[in-house]
Amino acid sequence: MSLSATPILAAAPAPQGGLSMLVFSIVLIAIMYFLMIRPQMKRQKEHLAMLGKLAAGDEVLTSGGVAGVVREIGENFVTVEVADNVRIRVQKSAISNVLPKGTLKAA
Repeated sequence: MSLSATPILAAAPAPQGGLSMLVFSIVLIAIMYFLMIRPQMKRQKEHLAMLGKLAAGDEVLTSGGVAGVVREIGENFVTVEVADNVRIRVQKSAISNVLPKGTLKAA
C-alpha cells in the first residue's frame, strides 16, 4: 500500500479584515466607558462636591459605618463627635454621607 501523492484541496480561509477588528475594539471601549468609567467619575465628582459643602454641625456617616456630628474641619481630617465628649478624627475622604438633620437624635 503506497500513499498516493494527491494534493488535498482545502478551502482557504477568507481573509479577515483588520478594519472590522478595529471597529469592534472601538465599540467595546465605548461601551465600557459609558457603562463603567463615566458613572464612577460622576459619583466621584458628587462625593467631592459633598465634601466641599461639609460644615460643622452636619450629621455624617463614615465609610466604616460610624455616625456622628462634625465638630471641626481641617484640610485633610474631620473631627466627628460620636457620643457626648467622645470625638474621633477621620480622613475627609472617609465621610460617605451627610445625613439629614435630626437623624441621630431619632436613633
